[in-house]
Amino acid sequence: MNRGLYAAASAMLVQETNLDVITHNLANVDTPGYKRRVSANADFSAHLDRIEKVSEDSETKIFTYPPFEMDWRGRKTIGTLALASIFSEDVMDTSPGVVKTTDNPLDMAIDGEGFFAVADMEGNTYYTRAGNFMLSGTNNVVNSEGLLLQGTGGQITIPAGARNIEVTRTGQIIVNGDVAGQVAVFNFENPTYLRHHGGNLLTPTEQSGEAQNVANVRIFSGSYESSNVGVVEEMTRMIEAQRVYEGASKALMTHDEQTTKLITSYSRG
Repeated sequence: MNRGLYAAASAMLVQETNLDVITHNLANVDTPGYKRRVSANADFSAHLDRIEKVSEDSETKIFTYPPFEMDWRGRKTIGTLALASIFSEDVMDTSPGVVKTTDNPLDMAIDGEGFFAVADMEGNTYYTRAGNFMLSGTNNVVNSEGLLLQGTGGQITIPAGARNIEVTRTGQIIVNGDVAGQVAVFNFENPTYLRHHGGNLLTPTEQSGEAQNVANVRIFSGSYESSNVGVVEEMTRMIEAQRVYEGASKALMTHDEQTTKLITSYSRG
């Protein structure tokens, strides 16, 4: 009887988190450069795999990956039965969004893989596909949140009184015929594991690897990349998740009712 309760409960927990991921995607459907996240589930027992290593003093040491509290021989149980499935991870979908053309010469879209680097005043660096840039009051090239666009030599500053600003195909910013800066583009070994830092900003993780300079930068000027979230697809995923959650909830209530009847029957006997 408990087996059904655990299976239904684990399905509900998974779908709750899945709905959170979908909701976050829908909330950023109009955020330039936002990359949607996709959730993945896994069998609970797969997370209990262990590696046993015999030490020099013949004592067996048990390690688990990922690490968590261990009970009997490295296996953590929940009651007498483990959860059937759990939320494993959510990864970033790196497919490009639609490129929108604007009249702003500082708007940029990366042609191919890679990310712009922007930094705050404390020196924290973030990565993004959002190329809707503008000039600040101090003539620095910034994004909509005021973060400084990074070039090969640091932040990019436009000379005061500039009238003719152009961004070349290779990312050079030309002001009145002179080069004012070179846009830096970075990529990662596994960009799907980049983590969102609110909106369209990304931070590297151990799984994504460190940022690496892209040698052959290719830029579309006067345009920026929009979000890659498809409203219809996300709404379909939301409906599916809600139906699975409702089905698991009904199964949980059915098992609970059957358990109550079983207890009542035995108590009378």
